[in-house]
Amino acid sequence: MNKECQMTTGLIDQNLAKLTRSVINSYSKHKDTQRLGETFLPSRAGICEIIDLVQQLLFPGYYGHKQLTKENIQFHVGNLIVRIGRALTEQICACWCVSCHQCDMVACHRRAEKIAHVFLERIPAIRQALALDAQAFYDGDPAAKSLEEIIYCYPGFYAITIHRMAHELFKLEVPLMPRIMSERAHSLTGTDIHPGAEIGKSFFIDHATGVVIGETTKIGNNVRIYQGVTLGAKSFPKDERGRVIKGLKRHPTIEDNVTIYPNATILGGDTVIGRGVTVGGNLYITESISANSLVKQETPKMQVLPKTKRKTNK
Repeated sequence: MNKECQMTTGLIDQNLAKLTRSVINSYSKHKDTQRLGETFLPSRAGICEIIDLVQQLLFPGYYGHKQLTKENIQFHVGNLIVRIGRALTEQICACWCVSCHQCDMVACHRRAEKIAHVFLERIPAIRQALALDAQAFYDGDPAAKSLEEIIYCYPGFYAITIHRMAHELFKLEVPLMPRIMSERAHSLTGTDIHPGAEIGKSFFIDHATGVVIGETTKIGNNVRIYQGVTLGAKSFPKDERGRVIKGLKRHPTIEDNVTIYPNATILGGDTVIGRGVTVGGNLYITESISANSLVKQETPKMQVLPKTKRKTNK
């Protein structure tokens, strides 16, 4: 250790009691940012592991154990279901205990186990939805060579896979976990889909990066969106105390067979993009569009100008 490091360590050691008191005093000043004496928060790492395990259940042979056969598939799936069920029960219970001031751990665990069971019952339906999504990706992207490429490689498909999981847990009123799942997808793909968003069949996100889909968004069937699209809120009504009112429809409704090109922004809970509409790129929309319309902006005029010669100083 060099002399500078030794001097720094010595200074911290000499003032350790003072530094410790200062930090602890700040806990009492900002009580909402500490959880002293509270139950454990759910494990982010544990929830990420659940995502990986559910992916193995959804796409056998793609993730986890690759050499699956008709002879070993029953054991493999049964083992996965048990692992997922136990992990889900533990993390769901932890999620509920966070907001429960007088938590009955036994009752909470039983409730969490029932929710985990319901979620596992919905796996076939999630698989059906994702099969349609994968086909939509293949049909919509001329660069896609196979469904294997889409399922295994495409960030947009990964984002919608996690959303299909998280949305089911959101509907089952599990706190925290759906949002942790969606933010996992956001951090890895750049696609931010709130778990509360309702998304229909055969959904395709091309390129994925920079897509934002808000909580109360409703998306119909056979919708295609491109990178940089925002389906967001136009305004946030506030109560008499100046706080944002929660639970209102703030985000747009996108009906069936709509295509939204890159960097379009569509805002507002009353905004409805009608069936069959095509929205051009870089548009800013805050009002409804009637069905079977093409929305575009006037082509900007490009100017090509000669570069000015710089005068050289002699």
